[in-house]
Amino acid sequence: PDQFKAYAAIFQNHQRFRYPAFKYVYLGFNLRLPLFQDLRVRQALSYAIDRDSIVKGIVLGLGQPLSGPFPVTSWAYDHSVPDPSYSLGKARALLAEAGWKPDSRGQLTKDGKPFTFTLMTNQGNKVRELCSEVIQQQLAKIGIKMEIRIIEWSTFIREYLDKKNFDAIVMGWQLGRDPDNYAMWHSSQQKEGQYNFCSYSNPLVDRLLVDGRQTFDPVKREAIYHHIHRQIAKDLPYIFLYCPDELIAIHKRFQGPLVAPLGLAWNFREWFVPKNEQRYPTVLAP
Repeated sequence: PDQFKAYAAIFQNHQRFRYPAFKYVYLGFNLRLPLFQDLRVRQALSYAIDRDSIVKGIVLGLGQPLSGPFPVTSWAYDHSVPDPSYSLGKARALLAEAGWKPDSRGQLTKDGKPFTFTLMTNQGNKVRELCSEVIQQQLAKIGIKMEIRIIEWSTFIREYLDKKNFDAIVMGWQLGRDPDNYAMWHSSQQKEGQYNFCSYSNPLVDRLLVDGRQTFDPVKREAIYHHIHRQIAKDLPYIFLYCPDELIAIHKRFQGPLVAPLGLAWNFREWFVPKNEQRYPTVLAP
């Protein structure tokens, strides 16, 4: 179509940049619910979700799975923690061990109750909606019935997240360069309006979060945050889905853009267009 030809012509005149964003998307559990307090259940759901298919199918390969609570390009990210694997066999085995058995229709039940829950996300974010739909289809393969609710943003925050009035959520974090994530993971941060809305609590992680804030030696601090990464990956309060890529196009007339750990705009004040290529010369007032 002519429209696509026009787009192609536009991008021929642009330099394109792709790099991992400093954010990630996750499925978070309400750990106050008995259903998700069994680690084996959370592990089973993690095995049942194919993150690679989410990355390929929803963000068209522009991202990568991750294993813990830091962006993959952060110095706090522990690359020794393997990316979560996809295995329906392991998922079924863990659920059976936790007492969940399929009925005649393949629906998982325990003590006469079906394994069903509602996954919520915010309205206006198509990628999160699609993630939720893919997760719904994948969990159905192991006999779990998952409903989806899409809720307007302010209502979602005030009436559901803040009040712990949810089963599970698909959300994302965009983080600062310092890995101090005390507000998200410390057990003291579970009150209404605070960010540990999944109600995660681990005394070891609490201590490490405080140590990370009070340690200035970069080598020791890195070891602390790697330990936090390993412990949270083990506890699975979230299923970490993927870290998306930034995809940015800048006209070739601009010189100076450089990708660094801070992203692309870190040296924005140094970008310039050579005088002979300027289309809108600066006119100084008299």
